[in-house]
Amino acid sequence: MKKILVIEDSSTVRNILLQVIQKTLNIPTDSAESMAQCRDLIKKNGSNAYFAAMVDLNLPDAAAGEAVAYTLAHQLPSIVLTGDYNETMRTKLLNMGVVDYVIKDSTYSFNYAISLLQRLHKNQFIKLLVVEDSKVARSYMVDLLKQHLFQIYTACDGVEALSVLEQEPDIKILLTDYNMPNMDGFQLVQTLRKRFDKNQLAIIGVSSTDNPSLSARFIKHGANDFLSKPFIHEELYCRVNQTLDHIELVAETQNAANRDFMTKLYNRRYLFNQGAQIHANAKQGQYSLAVVSMDIDHFKEVNDTYSHEVGDIVLKHVANMLTICFPKSLVARLGGEEFCILMTDTDNELASARLNKFREKLALSPILANDQDIWITASFGVTNFIDDTLDSQLNRADRLLYEAKNDGRNRVYNDTDANF
Repeated sequence: MKKILVIEDSSTVRNILLQVIQKTLNIPTDSAESMAQCRDLIKKNGSNAYFAAMVDLNLPDAAAGEAVAYTLAHQLPSIVLTGDYNETMRTKLLNMGVVDYVIKDSTYSFNYAISLLQRLHKNQFIKLLVVEDSKVARSYMVDLLKQHLFQIYTACDGVEALSVLEQEPDIKILLTDYNMPNMDGFQLVQTLRKRFDKNQLAIIGVSSTDNPSLSARFIKHGANDFLSKPFIHEELYCRVNQTLDHIELVAETQNAANRDFMTKLYNRRYLFNQGAQIHANAKQGQYSLAVVSMDIDHFKEVNDTYSHEVGDIVLKHVANMLTICFPKSLVARLGGEEFCILMTDTDNELASARLNKFREKLALSPILANDQDIWITASFGVTNFIDDTLDSQLNRADRLLYEAKNDGRNRVYNDTDANF
């Protein structure tokens, strides 16, 4: 993992930053209190060891911002810390290409600086598309956004943008001009909103115009936000970052609603909402579908013997093993000690083989809780009979599970074992 380089001569400020970075981001850091130490670290480790730098503007051996120039020269996205603010310095820093500058005047300032680092770290994995017919304007925006570590794609009009999105469907945010040949910004937004909602693909309109209604029209067509040209660097960054923060918050909220609080597996509601489409596709013959019902054997005895706290540890352990062993399947906790797995493109024989491998691994994996080893087993029912609904197919898997439990537990029963 790449590290963060913190360059700050105040030991108090430096220690606060290092502690907050570790607590909030859990990202390794190197620190320096002078320009000389900064040079030594980059010379020793190479600039590629770091994904970003947080740099004090005025150091004892670099009073005029030389450390900032040094980190930028080594292609390190740099956040500047300064105790003074004036327009001349602000303009100079932004023209140099810093990510942002932070005035060291309050706790909020340091929190903002940490949030910038967090945003930079996330941006490394975010794809962004710039749609602009002017080569000069397109290059200008790309250069600015590269400073924030996005994976950037470009298109010269709406038609090309649609082509890029076909090839890169996981693009998360799109910035589009209005006046473009072949397909303008409004047409592009309208077309995209038929496929993506605002939280799947964020769109920011960007255009120069004397028409005061253009921003409202862009948003009414489905854009998340609008930015008027010419814009200052900070406005571009703020709008892009705030848009991303918003859609990430929505995604986190939705994910929390779809997850079981204890095990972090998907919950019953998500299973039937998402699983209904998976089942419908299987019913249409797009793929085979194995539905698995699983139950931890004698789980009540675990709770009664060791406590419900230990029972919770057991549930988390099983959930973690399921996530690791079935990474391409939909795994959900139905409630209590009951779980469900949806395996696509898997026939009864293959599903049984995979489940038996998991069953054996679970039985041979003691769970450490309260300084003692807890041994558990599990039983499984699996069916590939595509019934009318997911619920009815799961009911069949449940019946197979009950037979497995009645016949001694710690076993997998599939369609060939059915006695009903």
